[in-house]
Amino acid sequence: MSRIDDLIADLCPDGVPHKPLGKVGTFIRGNGLQKTDLTDNGTPAIHYGQVHTHYGVWATTTKSFTDPALAARLRRAEPGDLIIATTSEDDAAVAKATAWIGQGEVAVSGDAYIYRHVLEPRYVAYFFQSEHFQDQKVRYITGAKVRRVSGDSLAKIHIPVPPLEVQREIVRILDQFTRLEAELEAELEAELEARRAQYAHYRDALVVEESAPDWIALGDVAEFKYGYTHKARAEGDYRFVRITDINPQGKLSLNDARFVDASSGADQYLVKPGDLLVARTGATYGKTVLMGDIDRTVYASFLIRVRFKEGTLLPGYYWHFAQSEMYWRQARALVGGGAQPQFNANVLKMVRVPVPAPEEQQRVVDILDSFDLLVNDLSSGLPAELAARRKQYAYYRDRLLTFKEAV
Repeated sequence: MSRIDDLIADLCPDGVPHKPLGKVGTFIRGNGLQKTDLTDNGTPAIHYGQVHTHYGVWATTTKSFTDPALAARLRRAEPGDLIIATTSEDDAAVAKATAWIGQGEVAVSGDAYIYRHVLEPRYVAYFFQSEHFQDQKVRYITGAKVRRVSGDSLAKIHIPVPPLEVQREIVRILDQFTRLEAELEAELEAELEARRAQYAHYRDALVVEESAPDWIALGDVAEFKYGYTHKARAEGDYRFVRITDINPQGKLSLNDARFVDASSGADQYLVKPGDLLVARTGATYGKTVLMGDIDRTVYASFLIRVRFKEGTLLPGYYWHFAQSEMYWRQARALVGGGAQPQFNANVLKMVRVPVPAPEEQQRVVDILDSFDLLVNDLSSGLPAELAARRKQYAYYRDRLLTFKEAV
């Protein structure tokens, strides 16, 4: 048996009590600290947004500080407290927590709670990541666009409370897992970055050779149509593709899918396999997604549908070109340097594309599709290996934090 099994057998053979968080600690709401109050020196300070973006399970130092005079008026976490971000646009991120185990107090912003308790701090922070916590939390989340959970609600969530020695052994094991996972992820991410650079090199070499026999304007070989103006809903007859559904790799995101009803005029905007959708404006301008065998889908007004005339360009070939540096160099030059670049159909028509023979286009597509699958596909290749590592870690974490409940 492992040490953790021995400890459980010796110290809690009949199970462990599951107690409401409010019975083993107190939730104190942060206050008054704004992003503009953060500085590079002064009193240590944590803004709730940094819990989402910067901090992990525990912290011994802070990224930011604030003026000592302001900090004196703010609520402050003590060593051993949890700092919990209680708002997010993403349900999974609501109540993300960091254990503060540094020296001295740290000022905490609003939209965060300080949880002062009698347990091992990192044990509680790991519990806040667990499936058992997430399953309980979801019933207490409120709000529409901004999702939030209150301290009173968090106080009702039950946590297994084994003896302190068991809590510390779980933390020791999970800290080792966390370090190992970080090392493995760093290796995989470095390899993924190298593969992406290699992919970009081959893509640019294959689709933008200056010696290509013909360079033609996109307007000579394609038809363009702006999208459908309609309010999206959680359910409906047609999937409704928006500019935010195109990810940085030029793929259609499956998260947060929206829909529209088959109301008057929607049928005019149905996409076909081989259509390309191009974002018109904002930070996503110029991003291009290739529509595959997708059923009952229409596209929003901030997208332009590109449909090639038969026998001109292979859609897959153009999609790879639309990820290349040559494409983006033209896009940036055509839209200029305004704060809100507009990539309308008249601009898109002027993009020039190298056009080799159809069989050469297909050869390029076959090669680059293989690279793309390795680098970007979430169901295979390196991203899948990263996802598998994270899933494995979550499985062991949840097993360690699951106990038979004492009667």
